[in-house]
Amino acid sequence: MTALGFLYPGHSAEDDYPRIEQLLGSDIRVDLVHTEVGEGAHGVDALRGMGAPERLAKGVEQLRLAGAEAVVWACTSGGFVRGWDGAQEQVRTLATTAGMPASSTSFAFVHAAREVGAARVAVAAVYPQDVAALFADFLREGGLEVAGVHGGGTAGAAEVGAWGEAEVLALARAADSPDAQAVLLPSTALHTAACLPALEKELGKPVLTANQVTVWEGLRLTDRRVHAPGLGALFVREPIVQA
Repeated sequence: MTALGFLYPGHSAEDDYPRIEQLLGSDIRVDLVHTEVGEGAHGVDALRGMGAPERLAKGVEQLRLAGAEAVVWACTSGGFVRGWDGAQEQVRTLATTAGMPASSTSFAFVHAAREVGAARVAVAAVYPQDVAALFADFLREGGLEVAGVHGGGTAGAAEVGAWGEAEVLALARAADSPDAQAVLLPSTALHTAACLPALEKELGKPVLTANQVTVWEGLRLTDRRVHAPGLGALFVREPIVQA
């Protein structure tokens, strides 16, 4: 059994995680602890506060007691708004506090894009354009080329958490461009676990979504690879080691 730990801000699309656990179809356990969100808005100051070390530290002990082998801060914007160096410091502090390997959804997107061979990506964000632009800057610092950025301008996680498949598909279509090798949807508040095959069929290319890459990052930290086609191209890369 491989136990993965996730720190998830508030309550929006956390039901993606048990769904992903089921789709993994192997001896993977997904443990999720909710952290405080403060304002819960998509403003830069609010997002910086959401990922404050003391907020993340509160959930670590519960994950440690559950036997987690790695921990991922399951929030994209709460990482990249700090910039590349700030997000690295955030993860280093989390690893020290937790006493286990740690990462965040922001870094998961960079690692996952490399995994699917996408050097040039399009960003389909629910954030205001200025926040979406910060994510694009983060990806560039990670060595990726950004073909385009679409900002949805939503008010916060509560709004996007109510979106269904039609809204998610529309967001992805709005951001896609012919020269993008993958489309990235960077919000863990979006329900995407159930519609990954539909997204990739619609766009004809890999689609990376926040909760999907977050779980994949946890697996990467524990040196696990699981073949799970229902979770998109990210989970069908070779070589496959099926538990």
